[in-house]
This record gives sequence, C-alpha cells and structure tokens, in this order.
Amino acid sequence: MQDTAASSQLNALKVACSACNLRELCLPVGLSDDEMSSLDNMVSTRRSVKRGESLFHSGDAFAALYAVRTGFFKTVVSATDGREQVTGFQMAGELIGLDGISNDRHSCDAVALEDSQVCLIPYGQLESLSREFTLLQHQFHKIMSREIVRDHGVMLLLGSMRAEERLAAFLLNLTQRLQARGFSASALVLRMTREEIGSYLGLKLETVSRTFSKFQDEGYLEVKQRDIRIIDQDALQRVVNGAGC
Repeated sequence: MQDTAASSQLNALKVACSACNLRELCLPVGLSDDEMSSLDNMVSTRRSVKRGESLFHSGDAFAALYAVRTGFFKTVVSATDGREQVTGFQMAGELIGLDGISNDRHSCDAVALEDSQVCLIPYGQLESLSREFTLLQHQFHKIMSREIVRDHGVMLLLGSMRAEERLAAFLLNLTQRLQARGFSASALVLRMTREEIGSYLGLKLETVSRTFSKFQDEGYLEVKQRDIRIIDQDALQRVVNGAGC
C-alpha cells in the first residue's frame, strides 16, 4: 500500500513537471524517491497570475524563481523617461526570475500576457538541495547557461539582422519552443501584441506590421490578427540566413 502511495505521488510530480524546467531539474537525472520527495516539497506552492498582472516588479526583493506551469509572460525593463523595453517572452516550461540572483533584487517586471500559473521555487531551498544533490546542481547550471546563450542570440538579433530577418527568427524560435511542448509546429496564436514584438525586436510597430504583411504576400505565412499559420518554414529560414527578402 505504501509503495502504491509513493508511486502515485511520483506520478503526480511527473505530471506536474512534464511541461516545465523542473523536469530538467529532476526527472532525467535519476533522483531517488527521497530526493524526489524533497524536490516535491520545495515546489509545492503554486500561484495564479491574471492577465495584465505582474508576478514581480523591478526593485522587488528576490526570494524565489518561478517555473511557468501554464500561460505566457513578458519581462520588461523601464527607462528613466518611462519608456519600456520588452526583454523576453516566457511560456510554460520556462523559468522566470533569474535576473534577481546577482543583486538579490529583480531588475525587470514580469507581466502575464494571459491568465497563468507558476510554481514557486524558493531560491534558498534550491541552493540547499543543489548542494545536497550534485546532479540537481548540474542541471540548474545547464539552465543558467542556456539563458546566457539565449541572451547572446538576442544580441545577434538586434545587432546585425534586418527587420525581415529579426521577425523570421522570432517566429521560428517561437514555433520551435511550442513544438517542444507538444504544440503545432506551423500554427500558433500570438499572446503578445505587434507593439510588444516590436519592442523586443527593436522595431517600430509599423515595421512589424509591414513585415508580417510582406511575409503573407510572399506566401510564407497566413495571418489572421493573432492567429499565424506558417506555410513555408524553409522560406523563413532562408530569410534568417540572409538569402530571402
């Protein structure tokens, strides 16, 4: 009976972590039942965030990381003159809050783009568990490294790509991330506005709208407001490689 209960708890945790970065923190590394139980206790708290609400604000004290369980977020930094810059979009299975580790305070706002739910990971407990379970520490370092690589990719995007290349790369990245979570590789609903996409890509709203229209005219996409269907993924890849548009 006890084994059955333990198995049930383990299965519940697998379901809970199946679509988030906690899966990379625990399931593949072969933690024991006791270690898994410790991890389960650490991430047992969930928080719901309504569309338009902030998960945390710039300047807030850093205490936890958040694994997006359902929904979609954007991270935003604000200039002294009030202008906002979108620095990223996070979906189910990704971590938010890594910005707060260095100075113990968050450096951006995290805003829900739709009704969302996150799993709260107290950072102090994560550090303790990581010291206890070296494999967990290794997996967390991999996630940190991936964020650095992503930042380098964004720098390349903003520093050397034309508008068409930026939007094509953005759409391909988005579909790849969604496909990894079991969604369609060709059809997606944009949770962010054209203006937010422009802010992230360093483009004006008019340029984003014009480029979407150009891609549709070229037969690369079918666009119906926020519903996007990618018709020719290879063509978008050629745009990114500088061989199109």
